[in-house]
Amino acid sequence: MTAAKHIAVLMGGWSSEREVSLRSGAACANALERKGYRVTRIDVKRDIATVLDDLKPDVALVMLHGRPGEDGTIQGVLETLGISYSHSGVLASSLAMQKDLAKTVLKTAGVPVAEGLTLTRAEVAKGHAMAPPYVIKPVADGSSVGVFIVTEESGLPQELFRDDWPYGDQLLVEKYVAGKELTCAVIKGEASDVIEIVPLVKFYDYEAKYSKGASKHVLPAPILPFVYQEVRRLTLAAHLALGCRGVSRADFRYDDRIEGTGGLVCLEVNTQPGMTETSLVPELAAYAGVTFDELVQWMVEDASLGR
Repeated sequence: MTAAKHIAVLMGGWSSEREVSLRSGAACANALERKGYRVTRIDVKRDIATVLDDLKPDVALVMLHGRPGEDGTIQGVLETLGISYSHSGVLASSLAMQKDLAKTVLKTAGVPVAEGLTLTRAEVAKGHAMAPPYVIKPVADGSSVGVFIVTEESGLPQELFRDDWPYGDQLLVEKYVAGKELTCAVIKGEASDVIEIVPLVKFYDYEAKYSKGASKHVLPAPILPFVYQEVRRLTLAAHLALGCRGVSRADFRYDDRIEGTGGLVCLEVNTQPGMTETSLVPELAAYAGVTFDELVQWMVEDASLGR
């Protein structure tokens, strides 16, 4: 009888997205146990290299959101230790996390992105860097953490002037794109269907993403068929342009007042999408007939080195 494959589920960490990472990791660990794998749950601390070297799992399922799990850092540790892992590799992870650089690559690949500037927090705090409305976001954070929509009426967010500002010195200032919030994933090398996210709060922020009842998901998205297919095409193009592996998810805004597909803008590519009970990727997989447990099992069996 073959011994069960040993999977280390990496979760937690120390980023601003720690809590959702713990939820994603627990859900995936439960799924793997149901599938008969031997599972070790690891709340990642600074000694993770030593922990993994001692444990020597067959595969690491990376369920870390934000730094260090989504920026290439943990992937570099796993490459060094020779432990196969899920999702994207070192370069794609670090590139996708650095939103300003990712936008340059996406634009070169023909994926439309929002007009924007990369500025220091001090520069942003001086006054309007562009005509409102616009969006301020950290260059390297996820889950809409630290994102502010600035209007003429609202003025600059007071959080910018905090002494304990936690989101780093580099910020993106982007033209606000009105319209629908759309998302699409790449699963098993193919673009999924498309969801429209209708936030029931001010916008699709951290609360809306991870609180039950804070947003409504419409699947399939009620958009014109040729726009729907263009979202799918651009999602796969973005995945390939950044060099992503395994599962990724691309987020879009779509202004349907603009003729054709000219109102489509890719906001970002997420190389480590959430896997909680309110997450989008499991919902998209289920719509395609892939259960949560099957999806997680595929992520593990897809794991490799040199990603």
